[in-house]
Amino acid sequence: MAMDSRPALKTDPDCPGEHVVLLGADRRPIGSAAKSTVHHTATPLHLAFSCYVFDPHGQLLVTRRSLAKRAWPGVWTNSVCGHPLPEEPAEEAVRRRAREELGVALEDLRLLLPDYAYRATDSGGVVENEVCPVFRATTRDTPTPDPDEVAEWRWIDWAAFTTVARTAPWAISPWAAEQIPLLDHRA
Repeated sequence: MAMDSRPALKTDPDCPGEHVVLLGADRRPIGSAAKSTVHHTATPLHLAFSCYVFDPHGQLLVTRRSLAKRAWPGVWTNSVCGHPLPEEPAEEAVRRRAREELGVALEDLRLLLPDYAYRATDSGGVVENEVCPVFRATTRDTPTPDPDEVAEWRWIDWAAFTTVARTAPWAISPWAAEQIPLLDHRA
């Protein structure tokens, strides 16, 4: 019988709701905290993911974050981002958030940048501090986004999005602006 060698994550019982995985300086899980309490001016390092979703014709789904979002409201970005729940495999988290946030099922989900991490501060002072593996997937579905998550969406050419990242990185989320040059030969 194989034993699970992963340490059990400590969850704060005083913080109900969805939890994110907190990481130590070595990027290993050290516990979890309610998502609602994590993003602020001193955001602790935590686990996230980004995914770039394409249609069967190779068009990229880009989204504009809802104006209700705490960090980077109204900013255009990649298709979907989120946080794995404690003990949830990243691939399952990507599929879950694509269903919840965009109303789409994913096919051909592939991990492209397993070690991507970033730290950025938005204009309101909210810090993102994430180890954020980056995925690519396809969908045959028409998005039906949750308006609390996505204000707008568009299918665009990958080359157009890479041009924006290269020539006007301030027009998109900082994580997308950093990820796109790393993905350009892989997506």
